[in-house]
Amino acid sequence: MFKHLLIPTDGSTLSRKAVKAGISFAKTIGAKVTAYYALEMVQPYIVADGAVDIASLKAFEQRARERGEEHLAEVGEAAEAAGIVCEAYITKPATPYQGIVQAAKKKKCDVIFMASHGRGELASLVLGSVTQKVLAHSKLPVMVYR
Repeated sequence: MFKHLLIPTDGSTLSRKAVKAGISFAKTIGAKVTAYYALEMVQPYIVADGAVDIASLKAFEQRARERGEEHLAEVGEAAEAAGIVCEAYITKPATPYQGIVQAAKKKKCDVIFMASHGRGELASLVLGSVTQKVLAHSKLPVMVYR
């Protein structure tokens, strides 16, 4: 069966529930876990004279990284409490779904265990769904927690 789960998180309520379920599943099957957080690409803020505000951009990215590390620390604590080996991994992909697929490949995971945010049909059509895109692009099995 599966030996290494990738569990992506964004810190949302549903994502936290999926993390808990993923860790429980990993414990049941004796698998290890890689917790993953995708840093979203930040568009530069351009001031009136056309210059890019680099200081604000760096500060925003640093805060985003810190927030990601906090979310991954929560996963690590839950995994440790369950007696599961857990590695934290952060990248800055072009899109979150690409980051998830690439992280699973790089870390040699054999399944992706993730939440479905359950957007309504219209929102999914307009905004897309990270989960749907992972399902469409991953060559690995994807377990979706609802």
